[in-house]
Amino acid sequence: MTSTYSPLRSIVSEDAIILVAVLPHPRDLEIARVLGWYRIPLRSAPKVLSVDFLAFYQTAAFGENGRWGIHYLAAVRGHELTTRAELLRHEADHPRAHEEYYKVQLGELQRLTPPIHAHRWRRLTFLYTTGERLNRATTLQDLVVHDEERLILWRGLRERALHQQTYTAQELPDQLEGLDALLLAMLGDQKTIQELKKIDQIGQS
Repeated sequence: MTSTYSPLRSIVSEDAIILVAVLPHPRDLEIARVLGWYRIPLRSAPKVLSVDFLAFYQTAAFGENGRWGIHYLAAVRGHELTTRAELLRHEADHPRAHEEYYKVQLGELQRLTPPIHAHRWRRLTFLYTTGERLNRATTLQDLVVHDEERLILWRGLRERALHQQTYTAQELPDQLEGLDALLLAMLGDQKTIQELKKIDQIGQS
């Protein structure tokens, strides 16, 4: 993407920080739409949840017209730590009922028009991106931040986490060096970028 590339949509401000998260099942979309929250297991949660929006990646469970793409996003109103049993009280006997989960409070769901499709890149857990990239993206690959942009995004996330006293400065270094592999993958590390380039090359062959 370049600065001359015109946005496909203007649904969020360009400096917004966005976390792309997976919706495994249509029921999870209904929970977000009706109840206004999204759950993330503590053991697999992203390092920083102080973002402006969640964008939802829909899996194969959404059928031919909804799978493998981002169709909705919602503003983040806050988050709290609770248990699965508290979130889904009708599933009190679930094997993970007493595990800790983040409950992310959401604003109203907003539809992305057009949606952002996965094409050949379909394995996703979490991914940090920016409003500028989301407004311009046609594929998931367009959401991956690169080079200096990664450091700018990381520093924005770090400042928010420190402001909310979620972490200490020692836990969130100013530079990207030394960060855990999962977080770097979320920000679009070189391995991920190379994999996406290979996918593009296969698609063009």
